[in-house]
Amino acid sequence: MKKKILIISGGISKERTISLETGKQVKKELSKNGYNVKIIEPNFKLFKVIKLFKPDIIFNALHGQFGEDGYIQTILESANIPYTHSGVIPSAIAMDKELSKRIFITNNILTPKYILYSFDKSNSNLLKIINKKLKFPVVIKPLNEGSSVNVFICNKVDVFKKLNLLKDYKKVIIEEFIPGREIQAAIIGSKKLGAIELKPKRKFYDYKAKYDTKAKTQHLIPVDLKKGEYKKLMNLALKAHKLIGCKGVTRSDFKFFKGKFYMLELNTQPGMTKLSLVPEIAAYHGIKFIKLIELILKDASTKK
Repeated sequence: MKKKILIISGGISKERTISLETGKQVKKELSKNGYNVKIIEPNFKLFKVIKLFKPDIIFNALHGQFGEDGYIQTILESANIPYTHSGVIPSAIAMDKELSKRIFITNNILTPKYILYSFDKSNSNLLKIINKKLKFPVVIKPLNEGSSVNVFICNKVDVFKKLNLLKDYKKVIIEEFIPGREIQAAIIGSKKLGAIELKPKRKFYDYKAKYDTKAKTQHLIPVDLKKGEYKKLMNLALKAHKLIGCKGVTRSDFKFFKGKFYMLELNTQPGMTKLSLVPEIAAYHGIKFIKLIELILKDASTKK
């Protein structure tokens, strides 16, 4: 008899729409393959539904804040039911861009240089600091968002204008801009799933490039890399996955420039929509969508 799966999707983050689509796609695939599936929002009814439905595994389809930052994971720990993707601490670390960068740097994983900017401090010397430590253009992004939400590439003229758009975050990362190729690598469990290269029509692979079909981002698979370069890429992705202590599936975002891979960030809750990269990578390697979901569920069932 197939297991009972409770999917949590939606939520209140800026990635709610993506989360709902992930939940919808996963539910559709599991249901047509004989699983008993129920889907719910992460609200006050959650524990009541868990108690009545008695799922074997909870599939976390949430994206963004409260879904992949350790918050919902903390709540699910108290339910004492296996849940998918990474646990409390790995989720919190991966979502915190500065903390994860520190881990990458300490463990010899190349990542763009950065400064942490706080809105409660004077910014009178910011341009001088950027010029000295990073150079222009720079990338400005929230400390704890996913899917490239509110990420900007800007020059000296635009810095304060873009920062003003992010003042509700209190702290942001200002990072050196690395040109070059955008390559994503996926890990499932402790295995290397594969990689894909993206050629966005926009400045970079931002939120619109990811989820707007009109953006016409080109997906290239297999990635045109030398055998040694591809091996290095996948080894770096697996190394980051293990260092942070991730479970299930992760997707690491890299820039490849002048023969070097720069780790931008690691995503512990990659999307499972029709436009998502991990299912596309899996499909190329002969892993159907249902098999990918089952691999994620299997890793959840062994969570300690």
